[in-house]
Amino acid sequence: MPDWVVTILLGCLEGITEFLPVSSTGHLLLAEHWMGIHRSDLFNIVIQAGAVLAVIPLFWGRVSRMLFDWRDPEVRDYAAKLALAFVITGVGGLLLEKAGFELPETPLPVGVALLVGGLLFILVERWVGGRPVTDQIGWTIAVAVGIGQLIAAVFPGTSRSGATILMCLLLGLSRTSATEFSFLVGIPTMLAASGLKIVKAVIRPAGSPGLAEDWIAVALGFLTAAIVSFIVVRWLLGYVKHHTFAVFGWYRILLAVLVLTLLR
Repeated sequence: MPDWVVTILLGCLEGITEFLPVSSTGHLLLAEHWMGIHRSDLFNIVIQAGAVLAVIPLFWGRVSRMLFDWRDPEVRDYAAKLALAFVITGVGGLLLEKAGFELPETPLPVGVALLVGGLLFILVERWVGGRPVTDQIGWTIAVAVGIGQLIAAVFPGTSRSGATILMCLLLGLSRTSATEFSFLVGIPTMLAASGLKIVKAVIRPAGSPGLAEDWIAVALGFLTAAIVSFIVVRWLLGYVKHHTFAVFGWYRILLAVLVLTLLR
């Protein structure tokens, strides 16, 4: 299969799965494993950034207020809570990197995380069903979202959006507000991560593996992921207004069973 076709397929997969609570990292690892290919961490994280950037036009009302309406106390409060979640994730991520943590690249932990996350979605949706919800983002929710992003960073297959949305639902936030806050926190988180990876790849000494990166493939994957993600997120924002996340829980369970069965 031509390399550019593989790149587009991976970009499409990333765009579809980045904001659905099914784990884009897990899907990419599984796809690369079964296709017999290996893409760099830089490639994977940059195409994730492309998918994340796609949410900006869909949330432009909220984003523009945070950029141009700082006199509004409500805007400052919301931005501060986004910043807190981002700082928790960023500090935790730097500590993990300093400790030499690396994502496992085998299907087994992905399958286990998919299964656990799927069961949690079904159980949480049943537990919160009929309970009163709020659209108000509290400081506890901001902290929980930051921790949720760290959990997803450590366990491939968990899903960043899945972990953070679950945290929000458990704390009584509505599905729509949980989805919006989770997605908006992902913008600075993934942009910072991808920017750091790019800088490290560029400043490495001549002859190092980082300078051998296929930047055309990275750009193609980035663009593909952004286009597909925009379409998927636009659909998802309408979906969560009238549906639960249980269907994604069942999908995760079915995929986990398939993965764990093929490993036998």
